[in-house]
Amino acid sequence: MPTEEYTSVWTRPKRGRRRDQPALTQAQIVAEAIKLLDAEGLEALTMRKLGAALGAVATAVYWHVANKDELLELVVDEVYGEIEVPAVSDQGQWRAAAEDAARSLRAMIVRHPWMAPTLADVGMNYLGPNLMRISDEMLGIYMTAGFELTEADRANTTVLGFVIGFASVEAATLSKLRRSGKDMASWQSEVWPAAVQAAEPYPRMRALYAANSGADLEAGGEDTFSYGLTRILDGLEAGLARG
Repeated sequence: MPTEEYTSVWTRPKRGRRRDQPALTQAQIVAEAIKLLDAEGLEALTMRKLGAALGAVATAVYWHVANKDELLELVVDEVYGEIEVPAVSDQGQWRAAAEDAARSLRAMIVRHPWMAPTLADVGMNYLGPNLMRISDEMLGIYMTAGFELTEADRANTTVLGFVIGFASVEAATLSKLRRSGKDMASWQSEVWPAAVQAAEPYPRMRALYAANSGADLEAGGEDTFSYGLTRILDGLEAGLARG
């Protein structure tokens, strides 16, 4: 039985130019789609709505992308290009580079909260050049550290899993705040009393909420992220030392 060929915007043949080809460019379509996603979220993105925002009919958009899935491939790769991965030339630089790359990935997801559910839905199956380049550079960090190829990939995947998971929770919170029209401080003041009450029958949770009463949730999130990333990198470094 023949294997079904994987289809992607990056693998299908490009259309040749035609005299009646729409004046819209792929770059314009991607930029407008990202603007729409940032403002209204993933559920708001439709080809019809995108066409209206561009001042064109949806068929003009379809000239460049066959469907919404292909459009998402393009916008995900464009946004992935925002991630900064430091170049490393010797082993002593790997840990600082890994931390900087992890923080850049987190910042990208927080800037574009719709990326969290998108990545969760498709994983790392996209084939775009930015994603490939960033993945290659991240892999290089761990190989420079001293991991062989397969273990470098596992180390990188472990760090990515933590960052994407953590940033996804932050992104979901930001999306909820945006829909409610509240800022973090006002939302916290409303939710905290109910959380404290819910924790009352559970001694450890009750103690935890008491210890964090009045805490800045955003600052606490930064501390928690730093703690988790440090512990993961500690473990990877210890594994290298053991050989």
